[in-house]
Amino acid sequence: MRVSVRLLRELCPALTASPTQIGERLSALGLEVEREHTFGQGAAAVVVAEVRKIEPHPSREKLRLVTVFTGTAEQRVVCGAANVPDPGGLVLLAPLGSKLPEANLVIEPRAIGGVESAGMLCSESELGLAEESDGIVVLAPGAAKPGSRYTDLVPTAHDTLFEIGVTPNRPDALGHVGVARDLAASFGVPFTLPNGARPARESDLRLESLLSVEVKEPERCPFYGAAIVDDVQIGPSPAWLRYRLQALGIRPISNVVDVTNLLLLEYGQPLHAFDYALVRGAKIVVRRAAEGEPFSTLDGVARKLSADDLVICDAEGPSALAGVMGGKDSEIRSTTRRVLLESAYFQPRGIRRTSRRHGLSTESSHRFERGVDSAAPPAVLERAKALLVELAGGTAVPGAIHVKAPEAKRPRVTLRSRRLDAILGAEVPFGEARDALVRLGFGVSEVRSTEAGPVVDVEAASFRPDVTREIDLIEEVFRLRGFDRIPTVLPSILPQPPRTCGKLERDTIREASNLGLSEAVTYSFVSEKELAAVHAPPPVVTLQNPLSEDRRVMRTSLLPGLLDVVKRARRRGERDARLFGVGARFLAPGDASASAARPRQPEDRVLPEERPSFAAVLAGARPGHLGKPEEQDVFDAKGLAVELVERLTGRTPHVVAARGDARPAHLHPRGAALVSVEGTHVGTFGPLHPDVVDALDVGGPVQVVELDLAAVESVGNPTPKYRPIPRLPGTARDVAVIVREDLPAADVERAILAAAGELCESVELFDVFSGKSIGDGARSLAYRVVYRDPKASTDPDHARTLTDDEVERHHERVRAAVKQLGELRE
Repeated sequence: MRVSVRLLRELCPALTASPTQIGERLSALGLEVEREHTFGQGAAAVVVAEVRKIEPHPSREKLRLVTVFTGTAEQRVVCGAANVPDPGGLVLLAPLGSKLPEANLVIEPRAIGGVESAGMLCSESELGLAEESDGIVVLAPGAAKPGSRYTDLVPTAHDTLFEIGVTPNRPDALGHVGVARDLAASFGVPFTLPNGARPARESDLRLESLLSVEVKEPERCPFYGAAIVDDVQIGPSPAWLRYRLQALGIRPISNVVDVTNLLLLEYGQPLHAFDYALVRGAKIVVRRAAEGEPFSTLDGVARKLSADDLVICDAEGPSALAGVMGGKDSEIRSTTRRVLLESAYFQPRGIRRTSRRHGLSTESSHRFERGVDSAAPPAVLERAKALLVELAGGTAVPGAIHVKAPEAKRPRVTLRSRRLDAILGAEVPFGEARDALVRLGFGVSEVRSTEAGPVVDVEAASFRPDVTREIDLIEEVFRLRGFDRIPTVLPSILPQPPRTCGKLERDTIREASNLGLSEAVTYSFVSEKELAAVHAPPPVVTLQNPLSEDRRVMRTSLLPGLLDVVKRARRRGERDARLFGVGARFLAPGDASASAARPRQPEDRVLPEERPSFAAVLAGARPGHLGKPEEQDVFDAKGLAVELVERLTGRTPHVVAARGDARPAHLHPRGAALVSVEGTHVGTFGPLHPDVVDALDVGGPVQVVELDLAAVESVGNPTPKYRPIPRLPGTARDVAVIVREDLPAADVERAILAAAGELCESVELFDVFSGKSIGDGARSLAYRVVYRDPKASTDPDHARTLTDDEVERHHERVRAAVKQLGELRE
């Protein structure tokens, strides 16, 4: 919502605060000022000048030399505008030194074609008063004295504007009247409604003979008002109105349409103007549309209406989509001579449904669907009549047609002093609270005494449909007193240790994405049933007001959210998934998280530990496989876990099978593994247990990787050390051994490294085989061992090539070591 400081001052004449102070007060009242800017910055510097002489330019055919009088002296200006008036005409001059921000100019003496120009004759667009203009501004003869400032002649040519954020519960703040009412109450100054004087001219016609109104849907339209202004002349609006609309973000169209838009901005009350000659049968009918009824709106779109749409009809068919947009066939046009004005109150929910259904969000629907002031339409209608008579030269047909449904009784709410103090946390003088509500426009009774203390009865205001309960009144008092006056009491809690994993979390997301995973952002809220299904720690935080029963507790595992994504994908036919999530698990705080500053007290509220974590799920076929698709298995999970940990820590992780109590209960006994780095446990991986798959209805096998990022960070990531590429060749030897199927390959690798000695550069498992030739319960593991002089990378100048005898001696020790673990394969 764009707000004009100048218009606010017109509604609060005694307001003397600066724009900065006004903006700060609006934000304090809950109408947050998001941006402040100035309209017509260039107009503040220009003056009215009288044209005295016009001469051709000596060297430029399209330019002329214009001599103007500024009230004290004459000066010559070079001008290329085609609409420079004859001598005696009035124009706007930007004198030397003026700044025109819209034109990005500073006016300085400048030679144009060899003739110096001492100023500039300005257009509205150059002054920031219009988006475009055909020529310079030409004033009516006698409109002002030469030398007078243009902003004194047309004050709306310069204004300070605020962009305020209006929350959905404040429909009154969608008009300047509502904003000014709050401002006046806060500053303690009088507040006046816009001028509502009677029309200056009235005709002898009788309204009843010109129009009849029938409302068939009084529930959807509790009030409908209509009036007529005759003998109007359609034309451009005066400058003050055009500038006001332009400043507030609405394009001026014509005097009739501009009046309706002005009242929309003043009161927040939408109006609609019909060409009376196009209202067939001189009748208005407010009814529901027929299902599929055709109608063309002002934007030229042919629409099919719903039986739930409310329409404004004449005797033959729809003329407007009520509260949303007018019809193309009854709009104001240059030939209009008699205007039918509509000012109504429509039920918000119906307008909201129509707006969403047709994808039409207008200034009108935006206000109606939030709830306009139900008591304002008659006054707005009278002001519209008076303005049309003044600005369009018309004569008002006396009176107005008001069709009203039985008025709903406004709620009366009792405000208790004791309750007010209890909510605020401090004693509030009750007389001050009552005075605040009076200034805000509520009907407030005198203070009366009861056994429970002083109370007042408050009648809800028509312009504040959101205030219907005692707590709403308390909030209004707080708004006016200032939320900064609410006492602050810090809770007694033992804070968490500071989290330092922010960069690691970002690095994890980047590396996981580089490894072909897609991030899934899931809720931090899950159900206790889901946590129990994945054998996660019991929840320690239960929500008092959950989004749903399935979002009652804070997660202690990232798996429920990821597995839910896999389940939903598979139900929609997508079998493959490679997803990950990074976020906090909310765990019971350990002794290490307690504050050492003082002993824990019984009343302390200890926050849960937010443990930064990573989880990934792999399901379906292995990506990039040609031929028959192969399901992702535990080795895919292992490769992901090892590669990710190595990238994050710069160290090679150690993987061991998870046995006995060390095995996570949610992983399959055959395949579950633990990942550690230099003795620090950092994560797990493995196939999801079939019982968990069934309990969560995941729809098939899933491989799981989980990392504790806090543990990963504790390992650290040292600065990488690079070694030169060896110039001397290495020597490779292979060794294969048949071992028990349950013997980890890592145990064989460690035995090889220990036996090979310092000449061993690397050990790599390159083949795993099992079958009838090997025997049941056994498998063959083949390793490639590379030997090279250690100095080949650290001191290449003194390195040497290994002899075959040296390599064979070391490799023989390797053979002897692996022979103790199984049967050598030759």
